[in-house]
Amino acid sequence: MSQVLHVVHYPGEMHLAVAEQGELLDFALWRPGAPDHVGDSFHARIEALVPGMGGAFVDIGLETAGFLPLPKDAPPLTQGQAITVIVTRAALGGKGVRVKLAPSDSTRSAESAHSGSPRLIASGPTPLERLAALWPTASLAVDSPAAGAVVPPPLRDRKQQGFHPLPEDIAAACAALADSAIALPGGLSATVTPTPALIAIDMDAPPTQGVLPKQTAQYAANKTVLPALMRQIRLRNLSGAILIDPAGLAIRKRQALLAPVQEALLADPLRPRCLGVTALGLIEILRPRVLPSLPEQLNSPHGRALAALRHIVTYAPGTTTLLAGSRILHALEQDPQAVADCARAIGHNLNVVLAPALPDLHWSPEQP
Repeated sequence: MSQVLHVVHYPGEMHLAVAEQGELLDFALWRPGAPDHVGDSFHARIEALVPGMGGAFVDIGLETAGFLPLPKDAPPLTQGQAITVIVTRAALGGKGVRVKLAPSDSTRSAESAHSGSPRLIASGPTPLERLAALWPTASLAVDSPAAGAVVPPPLRDRKQQGFHPLPEDIAAACAALADSAIALPGGLSATVTPTPALIAIDMDAPPTQGVLPKQTAQYAANKTVLPALMRQIRLRNLSGAILIDPAGLAIRKRQALLAPVQEALLADPLRPRCLGVTALGLIEILRPRVLPSLPEQLNSPHGRALAALRHIVTYAPGTTTLLAGSRILHALEQDPQAVADCARAIGHNLNVVLAPALPDLHWSPEQP
């Protein structure tokens, strides 16, 4: 069976899942109402030079300024100067996007580089185009006309005929990505805890049984599940500093896991690095931060707002009014297309109403 890139449409977002023979190989969310901007080109202006941070803040026309790192050999810049930049990292952790200077012979032009207000010049690849490039042999399967409509012309020759719902086993694997607990082979499990500074992953194993000494069995169990754990890190796009606490293995034995960890990381296109084992016995991995992690996307106000719409379409299509906390309401006001998608799917208008009694990130459907 060949690889298939599934495009599943929900209000305000597409779920993108690459699968082969019942196994989930890759996953991403595509939210047109909240683009990540990675790869986008902007006409920009220098807001402030900050030598102490090794760069400059630039106005690119978004709510938050972008940050431009400046290497020592960068051309001299001045405050207020017009430049052309390309976004290299999405807005993460409450910070703006990171950008780089565009090559002088690409998106830059006399008009765009020297006049006008900061604005978007050219869009970068969508999440669908990125996944299609990573999996060039995968055919595209869409679940609805709405999903088929977002497939760009260059990818249409890869689209299967008709509409194909996401297979149940792949749907279950995608849903499991929202859980902080990860089931691993051999009865092991891992718990993911994101923090502002790092991602902590705690591994647990069932009591050892059999004839092997306990530490030998624990080493073998940890080593066996490392490929599955690294695949789950990729599926959730966990990035930045990642610390893994192996299950039940003595600290002095954990150095032996470094080679298997490094081998398991080779399949990751972001090329993460295993930096070693800390004095506390934690395996330290550095995975480049380019796009928001899945936990960050799901737990953001926009992510929770889209979850409300997805709930209505899936479980409560008779809903006429969505009672929303203040941040949920604001997120949906910023993404009216998502509300329109929901209304189209349920066949009637959906009113989104502020409910002062609800916490700002909570919601409740109200049916007639």
